[in-house]
Amino acid sequence: MLNLQIPHATTVSALRARIKSWREDGLTVGFVPTMGSLHDGHLSLVRLAKAQSDRVVASIFVNPAQFAEGEDFDTYPRETLADAEKLANAQCDLIYLPERDVMYPDGFSTSIAMAGPAEGLESDIRPHFFSGVATVVAKLFNQVRPDIAVFGEKDYQQLLVIRQLVRDLDLPIDIIAGETARDRDGLALSSRNAYLSEIDRKRASALPQILKALAEALSAGGDLETTISEARSAAEAAFDGVDYLTVRDAASLAELKPGQLQQTGRILAAVRLGETRLIDNIAALPFKGPNPS
Repeated sequence: MLNLQIPHATTVSALRARIKSWREDGLTVGFVPTMGSLHDGHLSLVRLAKAQSDRVVASIFVNPAQFAEGEDFDTYPRETLADAEKLANAQCDLIYLPERDVMYPDGFSTSIAMAGPAEGLESDIRPHFFSGVATVVAKLFNQVRPDIAVFGEKDYQQLLVIRQLVRDLDLPIDIIAGETARDRDGLALSSRNAYLSEIDRKRASALPQILKALAEALSAGGDLETTISEARSAAEAAFDGVDYLTVRDAASLAELKPGQLQQTGRILAAVRLGETRLIDNIAALPFKGPNPS
């Protein structure tokens, strides 16, 4: 039994009983799903949910369905006591801590297949990923039944996938995006940053710099293919591998073509430092000058 300094539930019935009491008092419910190992980025999402709802539930569940064989499920950091203290300080009202058999009981055989914004990018590298995410998030939404749910822009493709999921399944939940939280050198906060050696942590700071330079070049009217090629070359020189570095339509993640820079884009990248994989993204603001095509 965990000795947590904040109310918590480990079963669906206990979770719903607490939320039912809030509903009976006319209170709204916000929700922040996490896999734990919380940092300031997660806590900013909790604070955003708190600002827009009366009560906030944060879940901690390391979801096996979104890890493929050979990925870091077994070694993914688990720090429940420290996470609970952080959530209490962020004024979270309830932690939901389901065990694996609550989320995936014996005989569980359902999965959600996602297309649209789930296609390409992360799915090219981790084809299992968004099915696992969509399935567990749909379950969590049904268990918590929140009014709003907050997801970070740091996982931008995931954010759009969740919005698609909510639209397609007619779920009465408002999905709110929280800005990416960054360290002082610009690196996006991530639980996996803890895997980086001191040297690789310094190297990692090149990623936001490369994305920023690309965004500035595009907003100044730079040629789409040329600027992306230059950014990719810079990333290949800075990191051990580049899974993707691209500019997509911000609303759909459809590929942009030369001449489409008047619409808002999103620059997305995934790179590798040793065994650690980093992802990041920033907005590509429209070019305001004449059509460059």
